[in-house]
Amino acid sequence: MDTKLTRRESRENAFLAAFSITFGEEDLEQTLADCREDAEHPLDAFGEALIRGFYDHSAEIDEMIAAHLKGWSMSRIPRLNMTALRLALSEIFYSDEKKPAVAINEIVTIVKKYGSDNDYQFVNGLLGTVVREHGLADQAE
Repeated sequence: MDTKLTRRESRENAFLAAFSITFGEEDLEQTLADCREDAEHPLDAFGEALIRGFYDHSAEIDEMIAAHLKGWSMSRIPRLNMTALRLALSEIFYSDEKKPAVAINEIVTIVKKYGSDNDYQFVNGLLGTVVREHGLADQAE
């Protein structure tokens, strides 16, 4: 890919690709190949790494999410919010960049753009709790 994406663009494009994966129409490799060719929402290496972390660590990530649900089941979380949570936790725990506050702020911005009015509050709250619980809240930006 010739175009250099900002981290924000890369995260948003990864979110859109991850969201499409949740519909189960294509496998991971086909989705990644399609995204590499997508002129409107291309994936760069960072975005692809986020998607791979999202996909490869889905069981561990889902366990983290489920452990922090109070009065909710995983099936009650809207697909968009679940995608956002999974992608952010993938970045926080499985990417080379260790900037949890940045990952949370970026995914909250994405949820504000694509989600319902108060979805971002749920996503922000759950991610903040997980990060604090794992002692990552004080990591340098």
